[in-house]
Amino acid sequence: MRVSVSWLREYVDLPADLPTGDLEQALVDLGIEVDSVVDLRETVSGQLVVGEVREIEELTGFKKPIRFCRVDVGHANGTGEPQEIVCGARNFAPGDRVVVILPGGVLPGGFAIGARKTYGHNSAGMICSAKELGLGEDHSGIIVLPPDVTAKPGDDARPVVGLDDVVLELEITPDRGYALSLRGLARELSHAFDVPLRDPALVPAPGGTETPAYPVEVRDPVGCDRFTARLVRGVDPTAPTPSWMQQRLVTAGIRSISLPVDITNYVMLELGQPMHAFDADRIAGSLVVRRAEAGEKLTTLDGVDRVLTADDMVICDAGLDNPVAGEGAGVPISLAAVMGGETSEVVAGTTTVLFEAAHWDPAMVGRTARRHKLFSEAAKRWERGVDPAVALVALERAVRLLTEHGGGTPSAEILDIDHVRPRTPISLPADLPTRRIGVEYPPARVIALLERVGCTVAQGADRLAEDPGAVGVASGAGVALSVTPPTWRPDLTDPADLVEEVVRLDGYDKVPSVLPTAPPGRGLTPRQRRRRAVAGSLAERGYVEVLAHPFVSPQLADLLGLPADDPRRPAVRLANPLSDEEPLLRTTLLGPLLGILKRNLGRGHRDLALYEIGAVFHPRLDAVSPPAMGVDRRPTDAEFAAADAVVPAQPVHVAAVLAGDVDPAGWWGPGRPAGWADAIEAARDVLAAAGIPDERVEVRAAEYAPWHPGRCAELRVDGTVVGHAGELHPAVVAALELPRRTCAMEVSLDVLPPAPVMPAPAVSGFPPALIDVALVVDESVPAEQVRRALEAGAGELLEDVRLFDVYAGAQLGEGRRSLAYKLTFRAPDRTLTVEEALTARDAAVAVAAERFGATLRGA
Repeated sequence: MRVSVSWLREYVDLPADLPTGDLEQALVDLGIEVDSVVDLRETVSGQLVVGEVREIEELTGFKKPIRFCRVDVGHANGTGEPQEIVCGARNFAPGDRVVVILPGGVLPGGFAIGARKTYGHNSAGMICSAKELGLGEDHSGIIVLPPDVTAKPGDDARPVVGLDDVVLELEITPDRGYALSLRGLARELSHAFDVPLRDPALVPAPGGTETPAYPVEVRDPVGCDRFTARLVRGVDPTAPTPSWMQQRLVTAGIRSISLPVDITNYVMLELGQPMHAFDADRIAGSLVVRRAEAGEKLTTLDGVDRVLTADDMVICDAGLDNPVAGEGAGVPISLAAVMGGETSEVVAGTTTVLFEAAHWDPAMVGRTARRHKLFSEAAKRWERGVDPAVALVALERAVRLLTEHGGGTPSAEILDIDHVRPRTPISLPADLPTRRIGVEYPPARVIALLERVGCTVAQGADRLAEDPGAVGVASGAGVALSVTPPTWRPDLTDPADLVEEVVRLDGYDKVPSVLPTAPPGRGLTPRQRRRRAVAGSLAERGYVEVLAHPFVSPQLADLLGLPADDPRRPAVRLANPLSDEEPLLRTTLLGPLLGILKRNLGRGHRDLALYEIGAVFHPRLDAVSPPAMGVDRRPTDAEFAAADAVVPAQPVHVAAVLAGDVDPAGWWGPGRPAGWADAIEAARDVLAAAGIPDERVEVRAAEYAPWHPGRCAELRVDGTVVGHAGELHPAVVAALELPRRTCAMEVSLDVLPPAPVMPAPAVSGFPPALIDVALVVDESVPAEQVRRALEAGAGELLEDVRLFDVYAGAQLGEGRRSLAYKLTFRAPDRTLTVEEALTARDAAVAVAAERFGATLRGA
């Protein structure tokens, strides 16, 4: 939300010399996030003046319309002669007053203005739009000053367009909808600076009359518990919006449309009450407020045809027949609380305006806005909560503004259909803030702070005033307060909310920061250390960590080729997903990770190695509904266990994907593309970083979606499968539009056993004996199994064994291949003799021959 400080000062007496830094800090202390504080006086440098257009010459022969203008800028240019400016906008005419920046000036963003020749003419300066001045997003045309502006050509334009003000850009949290208005912000600042508040909602407003202003029937008093309306007849359709109102709307980021519509937006910003203006002459009959029928259609003000559902609320014209909803239901003319419809909007010739100010169910508005992807300023306020008591005040304010600036006669009749329920008092132990926060809040202070925000506090207040030092009173023990929140604070529903208000208004800075005593130990848990070690190991090997959204589409399981009985197919469905296209929680990291890989490939990257460590979610298929639990007490162990039994299992996995070259190409030669072996090696690196000894790890050929059946390996630790790695199945690669031979691995960290305590390695100072052996085996024999056989046979003298070559050829025979290993032998206490090394080698080969029929190549 954007708001000017000068507008705020109309409702709260801020100190005249208040620094912007102090204002920002006060808002932050109140729990309101400040995105920026912009002093508009500093955004534009140089001469920014009012100009009057004298002549316009239309230039032809160019791709777009261009105009050569002569603009009177008084003596600001030093000569008094009209300034020659080339401009592409077409929303102004001779005689209009505009905003001109002369050469030497600098616009927001560092855009310097000079004099140059363009389109065959000299152009010295620029005629400015609101966007170019940083006043809003409207770039459809330049600023044309209204007739009521008294500034003359050559006068400083900053105060005319509002560039002599300070603008606050605030991020309002969802629980503080009241702060989306000048009224709410002024109240907050009055608390911060302890200054008087002039509440614009406390002005007298006439109530509803026996005869309604317009016939309206509300069929759903839950979705709409208050509906007020009033007519204004004889409005001048040509009456412009006053410049001061336009300026404030533009500063707030709202485009000026027409006087009646601008008034509804202005009142919404001022009071926080969204309104709507209908052209009463375009409505055929009475209005009906009801739930929509599934399949009904409405063209909203943005020109989009929308298909409605039964959860939407609509305002209908009962004078029109509805083939979907039936007779008397009327045709929708407005999507209630979100956006009006085209058929009843205020147009250029509107002379009879029907103002509507209602109160809608926040949950309904939030669902409708998300369903139709219509996040209007009105919907933003409704879903956060609007004061139901301010509707008549907003109606009176809108009517007075319209009659003052657009003429017309307001009707004496006022419609007020009121089904608003009174607020329910909240029982608050007076000592609860002290007990929860650890700071002493005397009951009198608690009452004063709650009354400050508009709460009505009863029970015990008189006794506290009489004897604040009575036993059990100073600390608040035994004193119960009955607190009725004000109508503008729908977020105050529980004692915890009231405690938060007490702490917030008393000052978060008064709550001491006390660090808990660290428990004895090594700091990080074994699980945390393992996760960091795995992440560091992959990063050191060139993998880049990414964080993917854990949401996936229902079609992902089919794209990955998961079998029908695969345990990764059942998924948890979110009740309120961010996107209807991805309503499920992932059961494997590969889906979102491959999506990130595809996105990076689409942006021009070719050689990629990505990894992610995160949770996957497996539903408990036998779970039932969790027990209902409140916030008034701690759940019992049984309740907690029953609720925990519903929560899906969330094991932590690590996954990596590779595409392109692992070793880059260059002048030294061609690169090496990533292959299935790299994915397997990444998985082995993960296990090594997790502290699993290599002798406990077994790699076997496997068939497991989404990997290629012939290029997939499963990794086992102590006989338990912990992950898979290899090349992705060609069908999966094609379905996801990935490069051929894309590789991946995924390992479950939660199923890994604890890392054993490893003894320090013994380092021998004696030289090694290096011997190569090439064994011919059947091609179905895994190289890993042969390596383990060599280890088993070589004995204690074997220090290392590594596969360095694989060969298959006709001379070896069909179905046979050669595996070449480099054996390293070393003794801790002596230099090995040749005979000792050869004996150990022969023993290793003998075990391989016994287990797999291996023979020495060339023997």
